[in-house]
Amino acid sequence: MSFNTFGKIFRFTTWGESHGPAIGCVVDGCPPNIPLSVKDIQIDMDRRRPGKSKFTSQRKEFDKVEILSGIFNGKTTGTPISMIIYNRDAKSRDYESIKNKFRPGHADYTYFLKYGIRDYRGGGRQSARETASRVAAGAIAKIVLNKLLGKKFNVVGAVVQLGILGCNKKNWNAKQIRKNQFFCPDQKSIKLWEKYLLAVRKSGSSCGAIIELRASGIPVGLGAPIYSKLDADIASALMSINAVKGVNIGAGMNSAFLSGEENSDEIRGFKGRTKFKSNNSGGILGGISSGQDIITSFAVKPTSSILNSRETINKKGKNTKISVKGRHDPCVGIRAVPIGEAMIACVLLDHYLMNRAQCG
Repeated sequence: MSFNTFGKIFRFTTWGESHGPAIGCVVDGCPPNIPLSVKDIQIDMDRRRPGKSKFTSQRKEFDKVEILSGIFNGKTTGTPISMIIYNRDAKSRDYESIKNKFRPGHADYTYFLKYGIRDYRGGGRQSARETASRVAAGAIAKIVLNKLLGKKFNVVGAVVQLGILGCNKKNWNAKQIRKNQFFCPDQKSIKLWEKYLLAVRKSGSSCGAIIELRASGIPVGLGAPIYSKLDADIASALMSINAVKGVNIGAGMNSAFLSGEENSDEIRGFKGRTKFKSNNSGGILGGISSGQDIITSFAVKPTSSILNSRETINKKGKNTKISVKGRHDPCVGIRAVPIGEAMIACVLLDHYLMNRAQCG
């Protein structure tokens, strides 16, 4: 299988399967002399790991990262940073009953037809387990960006839609996002979300979600106007996450309903600085960052592995039914928040380094 590497200058390659002995990541292109420790990376790993609440998969993985190379005396050396995360709680027997069946809405079918072989244990390489490695790479990207851009740089994500339930984004509270198990920015929505998701899980079903990402402290000039647009690379990064089916940059799809006057982000000068009166562009104009906050959102479909019986076919093409037991997220979108943060951080660092190479 090819295409396991992401990025141009700041690059990472992930490896491993959901029920193999371990998964891991090799980060290349990281600048030298950046203070870095396992503790720095573990913060984001703990935010993504399963088994933390009744609203996520009960697979008990502690996702402890080990750094094998690229660090000396607490600083990056500029050489590849290799990391490994051991799988401790894989229960492959949970998948024995479906090993010859295809889950509707899952990559089981296309993967098998493309490669002629399929690791049915938790989805193998297709599993969202792979995203733990991305989060490790993204944690490094955040640390480097904080070093290069200063404390003004920040990336924060939140679930703004859980199935049929939204929230009031006017109540966005970054501190609140870190305190609740839904990554919800609106404290008033949490209790309703709890009841809703418990009902979804009890019914044997699942639901989708929309995650919004906000990146601040971004300089003007990241990106290129044609084949390496910043928004195109962000969209590609987010679409590469398991179960993501759509991405908006700024107003996104809603911009089609706006007039030219409504959509235009009027520009003013104020005390020698440029100010925008709105941010429908999501901080990106013509593929290049404008200096405003970069705002993007992505939609995650409902988890394909559900208890309720569905019609499908087996590997021989015969009609059958499938019911998926075991440990699965009733809403995989919840744990997608730190994954989305990781991917946008990797894109921003990659573009920062490309911009520095060309423009100084």
